[in-house]
Amino acid sequence: MRVKDIPQIEKLSIPEKIFLVEDLWDSISSDESAIPVPQSHMTELDKRLARHKAMPGELLSLDELQKRIKSRK
Repeated sequence: MRVKDIPQIEKLSIPEKIFLVEDLWDSISSDESAIPVPQSHMTELDKRLARHKAMPGELLSLDELQKRIKSRK
């Protein structure tokens, strides 16, 4: 289905179209199990998790992160 298939959509203003897209996205994302995750994404996430477990590095606590953000202002 394309926008041109629904003439009412073409008549909407830009802000109305944005609201429509937001509503559509909310209806899609409400059921996460219906959104397939490509195997390539799963593979990349597995690689990143393995890399983190092998070399976790230094992580900041939430308080430390907030202090750094505030000090930049």
